[in-house]
Amino acid sequence: MKISVFPKCWLEDISEGRMDLFEWIDISTQLECEGLELYPEFLKERAPQYITRVRKYIEDRGMVVSMMCHSPDFTVPEEELQGQIDAQCEMIRITAALGSTFCRTLSGQRRPGLNEDNAVAQVVRCIEACLPEAEKNGVMLTMENHFKDGYWLYPEFAQKSNVFFRIIDQIDSPWFGVQYDPSNALLAGEDPVILLDRILPRVRSMHASDRYLETNYQLDDVMLSMAQNGYPKHLHHGEVGKGLIDYPAIFQRLGALGYDGWVSIEDGINGMQEMKNSVDYLKKMRKQYF
Repeated sequence: MKISVFPKCWLEDISEGRMDLFEWIDISTQLECEGLELYPEFLKERAPQYITRVRKYIEDRGMVVSMMCHSPDFTVPEEELQGQIDAQCEMIRITAALGSTFCRTLSGQRRPGLNEDNAVAQVVRCIEACLPEAEKNGVMLTMENHFKDGYWLYPEFAQKSNVFFRIIDQIDSPWFGVQYDPSNALLAGEDPVILLDRILPRVRSMHASDRYLETNYQLDDVMLSMAQNGYPKHLHHGEVGKGLIDYPAIFQRLGALGYDGWVSIEDGINGMQEMKNSVDYLKKMRKQYF
């Protein structure tokens, strides 16, 4: 198991240019982890020279790029699909140029009026269209049990596990696997450990974050009040290992499987110390279960 970090606290700042990517890379060295997960909007250029510079800057500081956290939207209308496929394939090539072997894929937004059968077939077709590019570049596409990209209007089409399974069970390729996120399972109203048991042999990468309920709130009440287009109120990101997720049960299963992939921490909402605590917690889990 290898430990990476993703700066959820500064996602918008880096994406929108208020914080420089190289500044974040320098700050991340305080965390003493092995990798950094990147988001496409972090990259201010797509030119090969710039990509090479980013890779070298990270590697010169003793880390590597763990994954490209791409958010394709494969539920768009038919006339927009090729643009989404092309963007995913471009991210596959950039992932390889950054020295990584993992690029995230998603289903797309759960737009009102979608026909589930048609949307499932469309998502499967799009992901399969990207797999030759993945194989060519030696990059694994990992589909996340996702909740909602920060720049999307609607939540993930495959947020619920029944739809997620309908998609992943149709794709049989050594270049396709699962990106597991236990917090997203919780947001879907499902048990993260039960979900892991169902997908365990296919997990190739993982996010680690934790969720905390505000005082005097119950999880069922929070989930019932969740807005259609937004994150649930009264349920917040926080330090890994102290919230609602049963991480010992998760890492016990991954360790028994012999999992040797990345676990990338989505944290920092309450400051760098919590992110460092999360890294230290994962190191403790690694020592105990791997």
